[in-house]
Amino acid sequence: MDKILVRGGNRLKGEIVISGAKNAALPAMAASLLTSDKVTISNVPQLGDVKTASKLLGEIGVIVENKKPNVLEIDSSDLNRNEVPYELVKTMRASCLLLAPLLVRCGEVRLSLPGGCAIGERPINLHIKGLEAMGAKIRLEHGYIIASANRLVGNRVYFDTSSVTGTENIMMAACLAEGQTIIHDAALEPEIVDLANFLNKAGASISGAGTSKIEINGVERLNPVEYNVIPDRIEAGTYMVAAAITKGNVLIKGCIPSH
Repeated sequence: MDKILVRGGNRLKGEIVISGAKNAALPAMAASLLTSDKVTISNVPQLGDVKTASKLLGEIGVIVENKKPNVLEIDSSDLNRNEVPYELVKTMRASCLLLAPLLVRCGEVRLSLPGGCAIGERPINLHIKGLEAMGAKIRLEHGYIIASANRLVGNRVYFDTSSVTGTENIMMAACLAEGQTIIHDAALEPEIVDLANFLNKAGASISGAGTSKIEINGVERLNPVEYNVIPDRIEAGTYMVAAAITKGNVLIKGCIPSH
């Protein structure tokens, strides 16, 4: 799609229910690999990236079922592959979130460099730097990131600049690492807090999410979990602006105003 043509001039009115946040659902889907138990994620938006992520998980032996609208049941007990296919990774940048969970789960991961981002180059050097600080051995080879580690060891991880997916990857890696990990200059977005809440509900020990300093104490295992992801703040904000500029009267349901 090259463009969207909008013919305005109409006052918006009515009610709208906000969808779940894609940027919260995708990290939760990736984090489901940290346990071989079944994970249920609710309020998942029915979007292309979610379908791609489901296909990606299916390619590595994970069963993803959509038995109810906006609800995914994920079973990774038969995870049988640590290489994520390039054909799917290239279409979605968020596939980089599989780096840490697969490394933790399999001890080695081969992940092609992610694509699918239309807003410029966003390198994943911070992900690599953080994992190396925790003891991972990483090399780049023919467009692939190849990482290996037995059990990661907690450490202080310093980000040169704020990175949402970088923060999320290190959070996931640290959950089952030995000892304590402290992320400095962590991203502050609500989706970071939501991932921490998801992981804590599964038995992780994370504090400070939503601030620039996140502390994670490694645990031995994570448990099955049922979780409802947060609503999409960007979608809610879009409708708020649309209502305002048309002098409308719109009731926006299911959003979190503080976001």
